[in-house]
Amino acid sequence: MRRKSTIACATSLLIFGLLTSCTQAPPPQTTGDVQSSPAANSEKKLRVVATFLPVYLFTKAVAGDAAQVDILLKPGTEVHEYQSTPADVKALSETDVVVKNGLGMEEFLDDTIKSAQNTQLKVIDASKGITPIGETSQVVKTGQEAGHDHDHSDGNPHVWLDPVLAKQQVTTIRDGLIAADPKNKSKYEANAAAYLQQLAALNTEFEQTLKPFQDRTFITFHDAFPYLAKRYDLKQVAVVEIPEDQLSPADVQATVDAVKQFQAKALFSEPGVDNKLLNSLSNDLKVTLRPLDSLEAGETDPQYYLTAMRSNLQTLTQAFK
Repeated sequence: MRRKSTIACATSLLIFGLLTSCTQAPPPQTTGDVQSSPAANSEKKLRVVATFLPVYLFTKAVAGDAAQVDILLKPGTEVHEYQSTPADVKALSETDVVVKNGLGMEEFLDDTIKSAQNTQLKVIDASKGITPIGETSQVVKTGQEAGHDHDHSDGNPHVWLDPVLAKQQVTTIRDGLIAADPKNKSKYEANAAAYLQQLAALNTEFEQTLKPFQDRTFITFHDAFPYLAKRYDLKQVAVVEIPEDQLSPADVQATVDAVKQFQAKALFSEPGVDNKLLNSLSNDLKVTLRPLDSLEAGETDPQYYLTAMRSNLQTLTQAFK
């Protein structure tokens, strides 16, 4: 489902032009928890904007204190349907590097960059070189799909939920920051090495813990986990592609069919989602409803990725027992 991003970004460009024609205003704040200020970059550090939370976590882990890293979308913002604002355009007009997940996740970004008219802006695509999972994948879908298709023509973008592919993203971000700021090469390399070691340990935990449960199927209400499933020989059944406030009758029937077909013991929804129909459905089916975190919301400490992924591992393990 493609948004009318051209119209939105044209509006952003018009407003941006009006803003820059007035007297000098204070530097813009990003929409996320990380704030920008004149003092924050007094040392002329490389200015980096990461699009949303997982990309920010990886970028901040690599940059450390060597660069100023801000986040464009506040954690918890729905990335799939996001439309850029004049503040986003202005932020990108004043930064050196933007880091994106890629694979079509940030559908708003290309037009926002054009509106920013920052000819010096460098773009790091964290998923560069990663082979995406497309429509013919280990994702198993049931029920009526027509009303819920989201246009990820580049493949499923949720690569960060596979710790091995997360390592590849961190490496790509490291190389991109070094290219943009070679004087801090040693800092980026050291920071990345430390984080990569932690990701390697996380992958080992997933491998060892999930090995007894190979070929198990888990049912989700967000098509976010095919890379994780493929990595550890699991299967994901995605009832809907993106999280929804309310399930349609077709979604409900698809869930019932999937639970019966795969004899599932658990359903997985987004953490913090209070979906009364889903709660009622899980009770009726006598299966447990558990949270499985896609990491699009949460804390901005790079360690949060490791903490949240270990929580996902524990959740999957409990469901499979």
